[in-house]
Amino acid sequence: MNKPLRRIAIFCGLLVLALLIRDNWLQYVKADSLKDDPANRRVTIARYSTPRGDIVVDGDPITGSVETKNGDLKYKRTYKNGPMWAPVTGYASQAFGANQLESLEDGILTGNDDRLFFRKTLDMITGKQQQGGNVVTTLSAAAQKAAYSGLQQQGGKGAVVALEPSTGKILALASYPSYDPSTFAGNSTTTDAKAWKKLQKKYNPNDPMLNRALRETYPPGSTFKVVTAAAALENGLYTSADEKTDSPLPYIMKGTTTELKNEGSIPCKNATMRVALRYSCNTVFGKIGADLGNDKMLAEAKKFGFDSEQFTPVRSSASVFSDDMNSSQTALSSIGQYNTAATPLQMAMVASAVANGGKLMKPYMVDVLQSSGLDPVAKTSPEELSRPLSAENAQILQSMMETVVKEGTGTKARINGVTVGGKTGTAQHGVENSENPYAWFISYARLPDGSSPVAVAVVIEDDNAVRDDISGGGLAAPIAKSVMEAVINSKK
Repeated sequence: MNKPLRRIAIFCGLLVLALLIRDNWLQYVKADSLKDDPANRRVTIARYSTPRGDIVVDGDPITGSVETKNGDLKYKRTYKNGPMWAPVTGYASQAFGANQLESLEDGILTGNDDRLFFRKTLDMITGKQQQGGNVVTTLSAAAQKAAYSGLQQQGGKGAVVALEPSTGKILALASYPSYDPSTFAGNSTTTDAKAWKKLQKKYNPNDPMLNRALRETYPPGSTFKVVTAAAALENGLYTSADEKTDSPLPYIMKGTTTELKNEGSIPCKNATMRVALRYSCNTVFGKIGADLGNDKMLAEAKKFGFDSEQFTPVRSSASVFSDDMNSSQTALSSIGQYNTAATPLQMAMVASAVANGGKLMKPYMVDVLQSSGLDPVAKTSPEELSRPLSAENAQILQSMMETVVKEGTGTKARINGVTVGGKTGTAQHGVENSENPYAWFISYARLPDGSSPVAVAVVIEDDNAVRDDISGGGLAAPIAKSVMEAVINSKK
């Protein structure tokens, strides 16, 4: 071979080598980034070329898919009772992406998850169109309806979370006001874009797309006294519900000249913890927190889940109990004020741990992931998260919470034939407490056989209510009662 031909051959060989390197770079190294590139229209078209799988509650789908009339994206998402279920499902929109379960379980719902390889291969061999799998939730339709209807009738803002104490299954997860994900599931620049814009906080101060059950933290007020009582028992400060506490009246917080006051004239001087929880004595529980100190109170709060995000698998914001507080700050935090803040999920976890004999189970809302053929792909197993209380101390705290409902501030949560334990809370907020307080109620139901099928947390924020009419026992307890009854009746 002469020299010019040899040079041409070498040059062509280098071109082929460069082509092979480039091809392998694109197919293997850059494959994922190209697939996820928003400018890659073919991926988007393929994504919406088949119906999505469904999110399922009590055996029935609460989602669906429908063929679009225009454009190259064939199917869009539909929702049944969209506003009621939005805090669970999230949304899947051709124009605005997806969030919550629709996003986290997108691979299963579209059929692209690697765990569906066998099903995809079988469909390819048989020539069947690829189909998405299903996400089977732990939710109870009856409990969710009771929770959402209660919030809707109340008319303000708020949230409800219900758990099954023995497993951690989420039975209800409601937030109000809410939104219908169907209204912006397509990609129309007129209808879908306008519907999306109306839901944004910038244009809608009620912020209907905020998941208040998981993502909003509120001062928990007197419901946090359950955590403080648990800390007193676990640290041996008091050993029974009926032992008199060292609680002067008035109580001047250590290091200050400020009196920690109670609401009205109630029997709080040296009251037992049972009496103090029944009447919601700030002085008793504030002093307990100060006597235990920041470190012990923080340790107990963390056992209940404070200061940690929860993944259900949807992320829940971390509730807060602060470190490095002085005595008076610890006292205020121990009655659910100062920096203390909690999600409704967190306070449902508190009630759940007490109901479950001191054992806190990890909350979750996805029971089973299924292939399109309904074969199980993955199943969630209950998992213990922590032990905030010994079984003995849990029984003591149960008796205290049950007194609250029998003859204290939580009487509106009573259920005939069922033992109910609860705690009310009215949490102050705003500059110098200028805003309407938040109304809280946490509770659990215990059946005659000793089992506890449900624990609930309810929070109400109503800017239009008469301030003097706002109380956890008045606004939140009736909603908790209806949710507990729905769970109990659904098991009959």
